[in-house]
Amino acid sequence: MTGDAPLLRRPPRALGAAGLLPQVACVVVGLLAPAWGGHAVIAGGVYAAVILSFLGGMWWMQALCRGEPRWWPYGLAVVPSLIAWAALLPWLAGSAAGRWPLVALAAALLVSPAGDRSIGSFAGDVPAWRRLRHLLSGGLGAMTLLLATLPAAA
Repeated sequence: MTGDAPLLRRPPRALGAAGLLPQVACVVVGLLAPAWGGHAVIAGGVYAAVILSFLGGMWWMQALCRGEPRWWPYGLAVVPSLIAWAALLPWLAGSAAGRWPLVALAAALLVSPAGDRSIGSFAGDVPAWRRLRHLLSGGLGAMTLLLATLPAAA
């Protein structure tokens, strides 16, 4: 422990970092195996959508654990899943969606820590947790943006 701020244990740090590996793999496949680039782009988009929905679920749980009586925290918690769903629709419909689904998912991931602050935490403010969230959301958002720059995403 440093000061009053609790440190995060190794499991959340290690598993959080491991959560970036699927997106890294999609970028590597997209760069090194262009024939598989389209698959890598879609797989990376789906992964980003899943994680984005997970973050919304986390906000929902935080509001529930606090016994939040207001509607807006639950409404905000649903937004990430709706963004993820809308971003995946063109691919699910068989359309050549271009880069916009990846850009939308990346932008939502990059701003998601602002939702943490809006919703609040049921466990209080834990600076180490916030740093980890910024690193993971920033890393996944950046990798998703990188996927959007691949020729297969055009």
